[in-house]
Amino acid sequence: MTLDQLEIFLATAEHLHFTKAAEALYITQPAVSAAIASLESEYGVKLFHRVGRHIEITETGRLLQLEAQRILTQVTLTERGLAEFNDLQRGELQLGSSLTIGNYWLPAKISDFQERYPAIKINCTLANTEEICLGTANGRFDLALIEGEVKSDLTHCLEQEIVGSDRLLIIVGRSHPWYKREAIELPELVETPWVMRESGSGTQQRFEEALQNWGIDLRTLKVTLLLNTGEMVKAIIENSSAAAGISELMVQKELELGTLRSIRVIDTSGLYPRYLEFTRPFLKIKHRQRFQPRVCQVFEQML
Repeated sequence: MTLDQLEIFLATAEHLHFTKAAEALYITQPAVSAAIASLESEYGVKLFHRVGRHIEITETGRLLQLEAQRILTQVTLTERGLAEFNDLQRGELQLGSSLTIGNYWLPAKISDFQERYPAIKINCTLANTEEICLGTANGRFDLALIEGEVKSDLTHCLEQEIVGSDRLLIIVGRSHPWYKREAIELPELVETPWVMRESGSGTQQRFEEALQNWGIDLRTLKVTLLLNTGEMVKAIIENSSAAAGISELMVQKELELGTLRSIRVIDTSGLYPRYLEFTRPFLKIKHRQRFQPRVCQVFEQML
């Protein structure tokens, strides 16, 4: 079994078409057919069903697809690791980041790193916390940063470390009746419409966690909109009578301009009234067992 055969097999499994696989790899269609036939003959298995002019992957093929992807990923990482041991004069870093961190906290870190190591290429993908965790578990990212929690089914393979933090704020726009107030009492939270992030968002996870810790039943909230970016949340809140929970990093400019206002929450249920606040951690995550390129280790130290 050769790496070339595995690459051809994976392309065929992706396209489910010999000619399209050949075009993707810039080789001939007979070369693709020969590679697949050689694998099937060598191990006495059937990797694809030929159905007329089409092909379908078999259960055996699905097993090989999973293992072949792992093998080729490891080869790529090993090649990168060897290439990077020359004083970081070359190399590549695959970063994943949840949206708030990637838009507001991480850019300065990347700039500092590239000033020191200009020959290193950094590819950074932004998505919600859930997608970034899955990508890190699957080997798509060398290193990732999230502000939500790692789901329990991924904690066995993902290592976590706190590298920063920020505060979550409750914000309103000029049209909201709370705008002229500095604080509200805790029970008032259920009296206003809310604009929320989608369920896979780290911001949403942490905000819901804070509300539950404060004794708020999430089912009693009047959620009118679910949006998939914080920028959309800000834009809606500026021109509506709804409220939102959002990162302090995201709204500093708007708070200075007065287009948004941060509202504090007072809990008067105890002997003494107290202001409620919530600080959330920024987590660095990486796979516990996958090979870590040297460039990844250096970037971790900078974080």
